[in-house]
Amino acid sequence: MSAARHESTGPARLPFPEIDADAEPVAQRMAARRGGELSSLDKLLLHSPPVADGWNELLGALRHKSSLAADLRELAILRVAVLNNAAFEWVAHKEAARRAGVTDAQIDALYDMDPNQHFDYRQNLVLELADTSTFGVEIPDLLFQQVRAEFSEREIVELMVTIGGYAMVSRFLVALQVPPPEGEVASVDGSAG
Repeated sequence: MSAARHESTGPARLPFPEIDADAEPVAQRMAARRGGELSSLDKLLLHSPPVADGWNELLGALRHKSSLAADLRELAILRVAVLNNAAFEWVAHKEAARRAGVTDAQIDALYDMDPNQHFDYRQNLVLELADTSTFGVEIPDLLFQQVRAEFSEREIVELMVTIGGYAMVSRFLVALQVPPPEGEVASVDGSAG
């Protein structure tokens, strides 16, 4: 299974909108989170300024205000990208995962349907949670009990919203056939956004 299999080589299914007076303040907030530039994802979201604004706030909170360890967050995001064949999401987050301490062997293992031999216990719980949530939505009691024993309530909430939030991102990207960026999508702290 490879996220790169479904990458678009042409333009996205929708054109970038004109940034009018309603969209301008939202575009500025999005660009501020991106270190000054809008990604193609951001530009497409500006077809609906209220949605773009909420999206920016949610994803910004997940990336920059979460208590979840960076390696766990990025593993969850990359696993969702693989499961949903979201090449843009994969490219946008692979370097952030490396900076968070995820090894190349671990990154490669995310393509395995059973990657657990490459990860520690907490990382494996995150991957199992991402798989279970992506494939079946419902989390079995046993898995939830294991997660509850390892993570704080805040971390559980942030983990579930990260998995669900990046599932939303991947579905948007894949449905609109947004081509992957040349590399990582910038964020104010230099990490992927």
